[in-house]
Amino acid sequence: MAYSELIKSFGRIRGYMKEFYIYGFKKRNEYTRRSSRSYDNERRRIESYFGDHMGYLRSKDGKNVFISVDTRSTHKNPIYKALKAKSFTDGDITLHFILFDILYSPEISLPISEITRIIDEDYMQSFKKPLTFDESTIRKKLREYAAMGLILCEKIGKQTYYRRPEDIPLSDEIRYVAEFFSEVSGCGAVGSYLLDRFPDETPVFSFKHHYINGALDSEILCELFCAIRQKCSVRIGFEPRHGKSEETADVLPLKIYSGAQNGRQYLFAYHLRWRRICSYRLEYINSVTVGKPSDIFDEQLERFSEMQKHMWGVSLGRSAQTEHVEFTVHIGENEEYIYKRLLREKRCGEVERIDEQTCKFSADIYDTAEIMPWIRTFICRIESLTFSNRTVENRLRQDIEEMYRLYDIGDE
Repeated sequence: MAYSELIKSFGRIRGYMKEFYIYGFKKRNEYTRRSSRSYDNERRRIESYFGDHMGYLRSKDGKNVFISVDTRSTHKNPIYKALKAKSFTDGDITLHFILFDILYSPEISLPISEITRIIDEDYMQSFKKPLTFDESTIRKKLREYAAMGLILCEKIGKQTYYRRPEDIPLSDEIRYVAEFFSEVSGCGAVGSYLLDRFPDETPVFSFKHHYINGALDSEILCELFCAIRQKCSVRIGFEPRHGKSEETADVLPLKIYSGAQNGRQYLFAYHLRWRRICSYRLEYINSVTVGKPSDIFDEQLERFSEMQKHMWGVSLGRSAQTEHVEFTVHIGENEEYIYKRLLREKRCGEVERIDEQTCKFSADIYDTAEIMPWIRTFICRIESLTFSNRTVENRLRQDIEEMYRLYDIGDE
């Protein structure tokens, strides 16, 4: 297979990028999904997109290739280069430029018969090896562009006329909006395409925490957003947590969650077979097929809105039953910020002020294991701690005891 920067399906290159960037550090002989030759071609293709962001480490076991992005020097998401590298046939690219050369102005409006005649008489004769485009092929291409908004269709009498839409002028203010949107939004690729219309200038924004891997899920996310807007069910193909073969599920997508802590994106959906709401990490979803509108969408969305009041993270637990957790915190002199921090950082639950030096946090959440890292940040201030899930409570207490042993802290 000859090497080329262009790709026919982004899903294939997405898999390699996940191995290099998200999971990372796989050697050539450890990647068993495809042949070594395919691995080399995909690696060179990714290197052409990322340039200096590609790195490698050598060890006695071989060479590890990975992607490394330094947010101090990188202000634009480099993954967008891969999204814009779709392949095409000679006929596709030829017809593309011919159509937009004919319809070069919004004032020019022509029917399909006239467009076909102009192509045959004024363009095809100029090629040493003439191409032929029948009326059906041209109509399909125009309809494709019309769906993208690149061409406008107007019905005049019995005929459909095609023309280009009016160009929308983009100001510097729009550039700033597009620049910010492209780096923080799940479908930021839209902003990146808009930025291509501006001169390449030094970016205005820089980000301390720059989560670029969400760009790999742009196509999946776009399909899910369309299904949510139309209240449609979908069939998703995803990689199971345990196992190698891909699984499918018929679900009704409800909400998309994006983590501010690690940049991961999650789909919350009603599983049509299991009849319960589940969560899926977007990076594990490989395909989305949109189905028909569902008459239970509003009902399940309202149900999920109620469940959100008892979610600390993205887990709904195994039984979808809430668990109770509460702990009291000591507030020392000149430490009022501790109380304010509890109010600010709690995602659900209640904070009760018992007295000047004590306050209590309590909540009913689906998975108390998710709240443990936050509770640990109050160690040495916690006066009492209670979990309805005794397994989670014991795990937390064992972690604290292990810390005591690690730092050689006695019973006092």
